[in-house]
Amino acid sequence: MTDKTFQFLNVPRQPPRTVPVEIRVLGYGEISGDFAATQAATQAERCIDCGNPYCEWECPVHNYIPNWLKLVQEGRLFEAATLMHETNPLPEICGRVCPQDRLCEGACTLEQGDFGAVTIGSIERSITDEALRQGWRPDLSGVIETGRRVAVIGAGPAGLACADRLRHAGIAVEVFDRQREIGGLLTFGIPPFKLDKSVVRTRRDVLEGMGVSFRLGVEIGRDIAFDELLDRYDAVFVGTGAYTFVDGRLDGRELEGVHDALPFLIANVDRLIDDAPLPAALDLAGKHVVVLGGGDTGMDCNRTAIRLGAASVTCVYRRDEANMPGSRREVGYSREEGVTFLFQRQPLAILGDDRGRVRAVRVVTTELVDDGDGRPRPQNLAGSETELRADVVIQAFGFRPSPPEWLRGHDVALHPSGRIITGAAGALPLQTSHPRIFAGGDNVRGADLVVRAVHDGREAAASIARMLQQELTWRAAARTEDVG
Repeated sequence: MTDKTFQFLNVPRQPPRTVPVEIRVLGYGEISGDFAATQAATQAERCIDCGNPYCEWECPVHNYIPNWLKLVQEGRLFEAATLMHETNPLPEICGRVCPQDRLCEGACTLEQGDFGAVTIGSIERSITDEALRQGWRPDLSGVIETGRRVAVIGAGPAGLACADRLRHAGIAVEVFDRQREIGGLLTFGIPPFKLDKSVVRTRRDVLEGMGVSFRLGVEIGRDIAFDELLDRYDAVFVGTGAYTFVDGRLDGRELEGVHDALPFLIANVDRLIDDAPLPAALDLAGKHVVVLGGGDTGMDCNRTAIRLGAASVTCVYRRDEANMPGSRREVGYSREEGVTFLFQRQPLAILGDDRGRVRAVRVVTTELVDDGDGRPRPQNLAGSETELRADVVIQAFGFRPSPPEWLRGHDVALHPSGRIITGAAGALPLQTSHPRIFAGGDNVRGADLVVRAVHDGREAAASIARMLQQELTWRAAARTEDVG
């Protein structure tokens, strides 16, 4: 057998081919495809199995990356898919939307040696996609049903991950979501060029095949009282996300032509799903667009505006490029597609014309000050104000949880920011101050990565299963005492 230890010297890092820019900006299809099986194996052979898998530890769900790369090299497709799912209930989704350059691939030993990281994310999505196409499904043949039932509120990544793990534990699951499809922001927030919606629909088929029941178009507190869930189910998991936008409190934010990022993205995905005409508010043809914010949501707005026909798109960020929270890959895609970046600029106000429409954004240059408190702090430079021409402004300053009122009625502790408090002293991981209510994802962390929401859903399911098992043990012990 050929020694592949130094394969990285002979085989360069090669991600899947991307659709040429001039074609991809005309539509919303995913811009790159999957590896063929032979390509995936060749790229997987670049892994040097370094013995101290930094990639695995940097991954928020601690995927067994070197192990499944080895299975890919050996052509053991179904076994690789099974191992991926042991740690990550949504690998085909994380393979698409995770910022691997800041996580597993950024920690790859080859990346540190300037050989180019193993293409971990592309292999993950390619192998999962192909395994699902060939009929791979989670094996629940050994699962023993417990007779216990759990309600999951929110069909986003945290809720889906929780439902998956509860079914592996033999617990019946019913997932409630106010939207018409599963996925939360995976479906309605992330643009199709990053995550085709057929991928989420396939995951729904997988989960339903595992016995997960979805109640869609149902809002807790409006259609069903939360008390009813506590009465009917043994536990409840709350994965309601973070949908309240951070208000930059800029003068002029009420002007015509100002959008908040999430409603802007959701409106566009909604009309694509429905194959509906383009509404006037989203017709950016010939308009100059300014996006405020440097995170991944800002990058989604950049690239969506390009596809909506904007004459120009300028992304304004108050720190430098090295301090951007967004994925370097997404920044690169934005640049390729024609977005201009303006770093170290702080927006001060949105300016309007005499008809109440946006005409410009006033910004000030910043310098970064290291005050020893970690991340450099931007400080405005006096006398450096300028105006940027703008017909449309999209505010992408981030999101906060908006905890539902029915939580407050059950003494669930909250941070002042609205985040749900979990895992207090004496509690199980992801357990709230109410012993039968668990929570995870953005409503606990604040707006964060999909993969961290997946982690929370997975760990919350483990805590729920542990709690229910403890209850069974206590009841059995009590019955024994009564008989004695």
